[in-house]
Amino acid sequence: MLLLWSGLAAAQGDAKRGAYLAKAGGCLGCHTESKDGATPYAGGRALKTPFGTFFGPNLTPHPEAGIGRWSEQDFVRALREGVRPDGAHYFPAFPYPSFTRIVDADLRDLFAYLKSLPPSNRANQPHDLNFPFGWRWLVWFWKFLFFTPGPYAADPALSAALNRGAYLTNALGHCGECHTPRNFLGGPKMSRFLGGAKLAEGAGASSLRSEGVKKTSDKDLKDFLQTAMTPDGDVAAESMAEVVRNTTGQLTPQDLDALVAYLRSLPTLPDEAK
Repeated sequence: MLLLWSGLAAAQGDAKRGAYLAKAGGCLGCHTESKDGATPYAGGRALKTPFGTFFGPNLTPHPEAGIGRWSEQDFVRALREGVRPDGAHYFPAFPYPSFTRIVDADLRDLFAYLKSLPPSNRANQPHDLNFPFGWRWLVWFWKFLFFTPGPYAADPALSAALNRGAYLTNALGHCGECHTPRNFLGGPKMSRFLGGAKLAEGAGASSLRSEGVKKTSDKDLKDFLQTAMTPDGDVAAESMAEVVRNTTGQLTPQDLDALVAYLRSLPTLPDEAK
């Protein structure tokens, strides 16, 4: 009986561990309105793109407005396959091309955490997309060209720390979604992975594989990822500063070390954001 109970507990996920994974995944920023007093994870954050404006949905366990009626299988399918519970495709503004790499145990814990949140009845806001990008059936073709589902598999040629850094960067942290340039269809240019990108409204996400990153000391890189301040006293733009507050600044020292080690291991690329 004890073994059965332990198995059930494991299957239900660890909400406390899921809270840390939500920070590492940057969930708060995209799923919380950018205004004072906004309810965390209740949705409403606007994401402006060349295809229109997307709005982050409500992730609280409200039965109508949020994910309260979702099963764990619904949640796994959403992140692993980019598919809603009703079978429709999610637009890839939802970074499932990265989240698909999250391993099953982490998905289970993340779902347990989201289900533990106070429910909010804030209704989801419809996306405001340019024609014809609001047609969800078109996403099937996008997925065929640019999406490969499946969890992260450790590279036996890399150390445990480098594998952890790769997982944090490419799966949970989904850094490539902003720091990799895209073609006219919105597909990532994988030959320029993490090489910097120009974003909407003139903003840019700098290369994570630049000579500057290579020349910066481990201490200065970690200080930046914890404070959003460069060695010469400059402060990151607000979009990156928010990532530091909510995500990289919340990582454990071991995970921060792994992240920095992985970025240092990558071959350099010139910054396409400039």
